[in-house]
Amino acid sequence: MPSASLETSTRPAKTGLSPAGAFTLLAIACLTIMVGCVIVPGLPTIAAHLHMSEAAGWLVTLPSLGVVLLGPLAGACIARLGAYRALAVGLCAYGLLGAGGALLHGLPLIVADRVLLGGATALVMAAGTGLLSAFYQGPARLTMIARQGMSIELGGVIFLFLGGVLATLGWRWPFALYLVAWLFLLMLWAWVPRPPEAAEAHAPAGAAGALWRVYAAAFFAMVCFFSAVITLPVRLHVLGLGEAQTGYFLSFVSLVAVAAAWRMPRVVARAGERVTLALAFLAYAAAHLLFAVSAALPLSVTGGVLLGLGFGLSVPLVNHQTVAQSHAAARGKNLARLSMAIFSGQFCASFMALLPGTQPAFWATALLALLLAPLLARR
Repeated sequence: MPSASLETSTRPAKTGLSPAGAFTLLAIACLTIMVGCVIVPGLPTIAAHLHMSEAAGWLVTLPSLGVVLLGPLAGACIARLGAYRALAVGLCAYGLLGAGGALLHGLPLIVADRVLLGGATALVMAAGTGLLSAFYQGPARLTMIARQGMSIELGGVIFLFLGGVLATLGWRWPFALYLVAWLFLLMLWAWVPRPPEAAEAHAPAGAAGALWRVYAAAFFAMVCFFSAVITLPVRLHVLGLGEAQTGYFLSFVSLVAVAAAWRMPRVVARAGERVTLALAFLAYAAAHLLFAVSAALPLSVTGGVLLGLGFGLSVPLVNHQTVAQSHAAARGKNLARLSMAIFSGQFCASFMALLPGTQPAFWATALLALLLAPLLARR
């Protein structure tokens, strides 16, 4: 690996991290979901001040497009600098581009800023997971990546709440949350050593076909999850829920996903990775079926539980599979490709909203998940 010398620590080689170091890398993982959600509570006002009222949704989705477009560049950066330095660069750029968006004027500058912010997100996401995987092996690695998935979902709940509070103070204040990346950068320097050379040098090589199967699972998992997130507010409004209650419902789904991610390593130990992914897609299918037929809130709540279960069993697992099937020299590139698959799925899910009404979108996604479940279970 060209950057191996950059990843070598002068400290004694060891596996695992101190509690402070592990907390730092798990906190950094929250930035991946935070990139869009911090401005969502105040989006109408923010878009009006940025003169983007007619394209407010782009402020949220452009970072996802940036991840897709700039993901290969992020992978090349990790390969050249190593996970530790690449993560530091990503955190610095994330804070600068995120907070700086409140000071820009004009559509071209704002669009460029949000797309570049997506590139910084890809770098943080891939390098953060790569760095975490360098300190843990085997079941311990799976457990930490499951905790990373829990952190991402908890981050969504926390940053949505904080974004809403700050939006009441002024339209620029939610952008200040992006500066938390600089706090995490200081924590990285203080508590996370550069990974031991032994951990970076050893990792099993996976077949390219196996990795593309993982990327496909990640892509479709996000399509299934976010098509529900996009369509549910309209459906819940029909059932009599207001905006605040819809927010509570989606937060509940995130908390279920946290619990499912916590249990995921035990499910994998008993059923295996392929069966666990198949179970995740069966949960997605059942969730969308319930959303399609529900005429009362209890069925929708059950669907929300299944939706969170599907996310918690699938997204952390594809992260682990990518790490486990990647040689150390290619890990950063492969994790960047995984980020592209995840955010591509999130971006493509928005097209479900183009279907007339909510039920066709739920039925179509349920059918998609049902078709994929047996394919993912096959060897």
